[in-house]
Amino acid sequence: MNGLELKVPPPALALVTALAMWAVSRFTFAFEVDVSLRIAMAVASALLGAVFSVAGVAAFRRARTTLNPMNPEAASSLVTNGIYRFTRNPMYLGLLLVLVGWAAFLCAPWGLVGPAVFVLYMNRFQIAPEERVLLSAFGEAYSAYRTRVRRWL
Repeated sequence: MNGLELKVPPPALALVTALAMWAVSRFTFAFEVDVSLRIAMAVASALLGAVFSVAGVAAFRRARTTLNPMNPEAASSLVTNGIYRFTRNPMYLGLLLVLVGWAAFLCAPWGLVGPAVFVLYMNRFQIAPEERVLLSAFGEAYSAYRTRVRRWL
């Protein structure tokens, strides 16, 4: 299973997950929820996700380190300020919140499996390998950061 580590770009995984959620919602029951409430919940979650993602990208750009999640070895600095004081993975959290918003819009209970699978996949095949690289590169500084700040929230 190590062959999947750092192989699927997180935005591509989120897109595939969203498409799978949509497909599942077409073939399973959905809750009857007013469309304006569905849209409001979806937009609120997606906007919050966008805020987390943009804040993460901005912090990486300010630090002049790589944004490429497929190559964590290229990280030139450990970013622990800004949004990274609250979550170690704001860009991934942002994608998750967009998926949660999509699930709210779809109103299909089985659609909630999508965000859960996204988290499980990300933890195992994206975040864990990144953390190994960052621990190797930044040692005690990264270890202390991991102790202070949670992986998701």
